[in-house]
Amino acid sequence: MSTVVIDPVTRIEGHLRIEAETENGVITRAMSSGTMLRGIENIMIGRDPRDAWAIAQRICGVCTLVHGIASVRAVENALAYPIPPNAELIRNLMIGAQFVHDHVMHFYHLHALDWVDVVSALSADPAATANLQQCLSPWPNNSTAYFADVKQRLSGFVGSGQLGIFANGYWGHPEYKLPPELNLLAFAHYLEALDWQRKASRLHALFGGKNPHPNFIVGGAPVALDGQPGKTALDASGQALVEAVIKEMQAFVDQVYVPDTLAIARYYKDWSRRGEGVGNFMTYGEFPDPFAGTDDTSRLFVPRGVILGRDLSTIHPVDLDDPNEVQEGVSHSWYQYAAGPVSLHPYAGETRPNYTGPQPPYANLEMDQAYSWLKSPRWKGLPMEVGPLARVLMLYATGHAATQTLVDGALAELKLPITALYSTLGRVAARTLETKLIADQMLVWYGQLMGNLKSGDRSTHNDALFYPGSWPTSAQGVGYTEAPRGALAHWIVIQDGRIANYQAVVPSTWNAGPRDALGQEGPYEAALRGHTLLDPAQPIEILRTIHSFDPCLACAVHLVDPDGESLMRITVA
Repeated sequence: MSTVVIDPVTRIEGHLRIEAETENGVITRAMSSGTMLRGIENIMIGRDPRDAWAIAQRICGVCTLVHGIASVRAVENALAYPIPPNAELIRNLMIGAQFVHDHVMHFYHLHALDWVDVVSALSADPAATANLQQCLSPWPNNSTAYFADVKQRLSGFVGSGQLGIFANGYWGHPEYKLPPELNLLAFAHYLEALDWQRKASRLHALFGGKNPHPNFIVGGAPVALDGQPGKTALDASGQALVEAVIKEMQAFVDQVYVPDTLAIARYYKDWSRRGEGVGNFMTYGEFPDPFAGTDDTSRLFVPRGVILGRDLSTIHPVDLDDPNEVQEGVSHSWYQYAAGPVSLHPYAGETRPNYTGPQPPYANLEMDQAYSWLKSPRWKGLPMEVGPLARVLMLYATGHAATQTLVDGALAELKLPITALYSTLGRVAARTLETKLIADQMLVWYGQLMGNLKSGDRSTHNDALFYPGSWPTSAQGVGYTEAPRGALAHWIVIQDGRIANYQAVVPSTWNAGPRDALGQEGPYEAALRGHTLLDPAQPIEILRTIHSFDPCLACAVHLVDPDGESLMRITVA
């Protein structure tokens, strides 16, 4: 037996260590360890609930707004505080923009290098690359001269010997299968996506004043709507800019992201049989229709529910208030509960650090001991995968026509069965298809917002319960959302106008959490089991599956010492 250690895993948000035990090159079991303590829940205690969103948003600098959304919704839920339809539509547009922006950036700048051999692109024929682009879509950057220029830029970059973020790539690894022309095409789109994301982020600034970490407010949206020019950021000119940004986002998704995903997937269809995970999927739901009543479970664009054991014929309901459903255990985490080895619902949750792990220089982790700063969340005692795959499966299983058309069309084009979704490649494809679904739906929400304004409704905030004097003495509530990486919820307990307890269970806690008291693996750990590593010193197979979840443990950094040497370690023992 040998052990492969990757610490830290890079091209993610946060600090993650993966240990994988192998027999004859095959992973037999793995450990996922979050190596950074967050602890923001403890900072919340005693504060005004209306301020919680501003602190909670700092849980992550990449997710930017989703923690703010979950936080204001938690307070609104606790106080039975309705918000105007315009505010719901504005929030939908902001969350939708986050999805589209985040998914595109993840594909090109975090995950693509697991599939695209950048150095191989140096041998590409620019004319053949241009022809390939013209066959894939009508994207205007499709000339021989354009790709010759991209190739020249890449050549100068590589020739300088200063590869920067590409320095640690496993270029030439036998697992890379794309022809040079497709590698050059993907590299060109890598560069284009850098400029595109700058433009896409404008929508958050229009509605929330800035990006990252746009502003929010309990009871609505922090923006005034006005049809008169120059009166507010969202005057007629600002409203037109919102529409233009959405259409720009759509064009890149339709003409670049979706075609690239399908083109690359054709060369990696074997990955439709690797990396499944636990086989259980959960969504909290997102994007409420403000004109479809008040029942959250029936008015959500992405439905709420659980799929067990791949069974798409049965959707199990989810109650986030039920103390017997969502619970977190700490049997393999560096925390302790006052009541001992129990699992707690987040209303009663505790964040009590208790580090018992190895000291530097770090020895290998012990699987029967605590080994992560992440807890082990479970739904009715079962591990759940959350994220784009869970959402696409939920939409597909509940009969959403556009989702079924996209999924069936992509599978037909790749000549793969529906079971191919339960895989590393399935997660990549689901993220892409979800991006198109949401980009298209954003124009619907924009149209509803404009229609509401034309009818004379400009309200974006409900002042009725804004002052603590009208609040109950004690209250509790849960605010949920679907972050790009999966189901996210914040639970708040309010006592005498102040926060008495606060717990956030984030998507990567569901996916990256360690084993529980019953020995059940988390999704990362289960998905790695069975992988064959062609070269344990260059474990690209591990990175492909871990990156397919889009880990977000906090803001990731590339660690270097004062002399510029990488501190990333990949060891085989």
